[in-house]
Amino acid sequence: MGTSGTRSARERLVVIGGDAAGMSAASQARRLKGPDELEIVAFERGHFTSYSACGIPYWVGGDVGDRDLLIARTPKEHRARDIDLRLRTEVTELDLDRGRVRARDVDSGAESWTSYDKLVIATGARPIRPELPGMDAPGVHGVQTLDDGQALLDTLARTRGRRAVVVGAGYIGVEMAEAMINRGYEVTVVNRGEEPMSTLDPDMGRLVHEAMEGMGITMVNGAEVTKLSTGDDGRVRAVATADAEFPADVVVLGIGVRPETALARAAGLPLGEHGGLLTDRSMRVRGHENVWAGGDCVEVLDLVSGQQRHIPLGTHANKHGQIIGANVGGGYATFPGVVGTAVSKVCDLEIARTGLREKDARRVGLRFEAVTIESTSRAGYYPSASPMTVKMLAELRTGRLLGLQIVGREGAGKRVDIAAVALTAGMTVDQMTVLDLGYAPPFSPVWDPVLVAARKAATRIRGAG
Repeated sequence: MGTSGTRSARERLVVIGGDAAGMSAASQARRLKGPDELEIVAFERGHFTSYSACGIPYWVGGDVGDRDLLIARTPKEHRARDIDLRLRTEVTELDLDRGRVRARDVDSGAESWTSYDKLVIATGARPIRPELPGMDAPGVHGVQTLDDGQALLDTLARTRGRRAVVVGAGYIGVEMAEAMINRGYEVTVVNRGEEPMSTLDPDMGRLVHEAMEGMGITMVNGAEVTKLSTGDDGRVRAVATADAEFPADVVVLGIGVRPETALARAAGLPLGEHGGLLTDRSMRVRGHENVWAGGDCVEVLDLVSGQQRHIPLGTHANKHGQIIGANVGGGYATFPGVVGTAVSKVCDLEIARTGLREKDARRVGLRFEAVTIESTSRAGYYPSASPMTVKMLAELRTGRLLGLQIVGREGAGKRVDIAAVALTAGMTVDQMTVLDLGYAPPFSPVWDPVLVAARKAATRIRGAG
């Protein structure tokens, strides 16, 4: 076991993780400090860097024809900017006392220590993989990285059968159900929740359920997977619950992800109740002057509830990386928190939410009114106007907007951004009713659906005294 180089007068930044947060941090630090001032070493255990994990379902489903289109910056491009990027190299230990990390070459097994002056942890998240019989059988795939996506595509190319079972019905689950439908598979989604999309309230999730069944997807809700059965060849052949068995030629795990913080935990770094690293607003790990963390491995402040949450999204990861890079590079930047905005789709159904669900509001002791309205994406008389359902939560007495959920067709999902801005600004639903939104019949009814919901919520709040 060797040591990677000797310490020089210039500082060394070590980055663990080569995707959104890690390489954004490295790139921003490099913009602020040249190689004569700052040496940057980045470790990535996979084959790829700076890619869109959010785009993987659309690549698997065929909407994106080439894997390389998902890559924002290649390893070659990073190295051209004097970033010592080491692919297929996994960091296995943090030595915080001596300021160094131990890394292992994935292919050769060779190990070495690399010292640092400043450390960035951007280890991401890992797919939840329950410890059940058959879970590690060939044909069972989690989808979190480009390597995962390639492995799934390789399996599909070798698989003769056309039956896919997706376990879980969160964002990844419904997006992978669409991908398998697009690939011509017969798709069953097994979901332990009451309805798909647990990020929505059940009444809104029911709309997603009905739409997915209308697309030919078999939805099995309230079902806990007990095992994955395998054939004589060892490959997966079925997904079993307590009451039924669903034949499968391929299984995709869409149960969700957890922060990848095993390294941090072993080193004694502070973790939150969701298992993510805890940082201050500069994304510096609490209590550690020269250690930063960002992306899917951290917890963030929910600006609506005031609590810490784990929200693994590329939008946050890129912002975290920019902020870390600015601070490491001698500048100053902070990350104030999030309101929990997310948007997705399954086939032509758009699903969006921001802020709190009913159970979130109850958990933090908020009293609220919830209203639901039906509207259309365009003026009702305009061709191609499509229906949408909007649900809004507002705090009793104050009228403060607490959350919004939308389920609809084309033109529905991105309307959630109106509420995301209103939540960030701390607006009341009454204030929202007079927002000067753009209007023309091809884009919206004269009263935008979000404002219709705000009017109804404001009226309900006034009626409640």
